Amino acid sequence: MIHRMGLTYVTVKLSARAGKRRPYSASFLVDTGATDSMAPGKALRKAGIKPVGKTAYELADGQVKEFHFGLAQIEFMGEITSGRVIFADDDVEPLLGVTALESVGIFVDAANKTLKRLPAIPLK
Repeated sequence: MIHRMGLTYVTVKLSARAGKRRPYSASFLVDTGATDSMAPGKALRKAGIKPVGKTAYELADGQVKEFHFGLAQIEFMGEITSGRVIFADDDVEPLLGVTALESVGIFVDAANKTLKRLPAIPLK
């Protein structure tokens, strides 16, 4: 985990769920305001991740834009999950969304700007 000027970054590896291509690995900005994760489209395609749908997303500036998304295996902090990954422009900064964090029981400690594990994932 890396901290830059109040922001939290984590190394994430994205791979096709049933592929043999080399995964995409990069430092992702942890964004609790984003539901889904996002990465450069060219890098996702190179990793064998394919678009399976398209949906509208609201950007931080309020603009609504449609993006393709794919399904990927998401690995970070010794955890593994899967979920939607948005195919963004090739110069975009990769984002790790809250859905991936919550699915493995990790949350952002805003006071310390760190990622912390829950003692157990809630099922209630």
